[in-house]
Amino acid sequence: MNIPALYASMIQQIGDGTGMADFVLHIHAGMAVLILARLITRRSLSTPIPLLVVVAAEACNEILDRLHYGSWRPADTTADVINTLFWPTVLFIGLRLRRARELDAVRLPREVS
Repeated sequence: MNIPALYASMIQQIGDGTGMADFVLHIHAGMAVLILARLITRRSLSTPIPLLVVVAAEACNEILDRLHYGSWRPADTTADVINTLFWPTVLFIGLRLRRARELDAVRLPREVS
């Protein structure tokens, strides 16, 4: 059983079935994995765990691509990683900053004038 070939075929079928470009599929996949990781782990999106699951899933995707195509394709790999990780990373950073602001507001009450 050639797992990389089966995986590549499945990804191709998803692309053909949805009519979406590869970069759009990566954006949606990154967000779907993020939400699934959040639900399964029950960890907030402001913790690194859901984001690390997305990173691991994208790493597996690129390794399977490498095994299927026989070599690294730097331009394709770079674009895939950016498209997959961009919005999950933006959400993580934004929620982390909000969490820090909320904690600061609790720790340092403002003076009432």
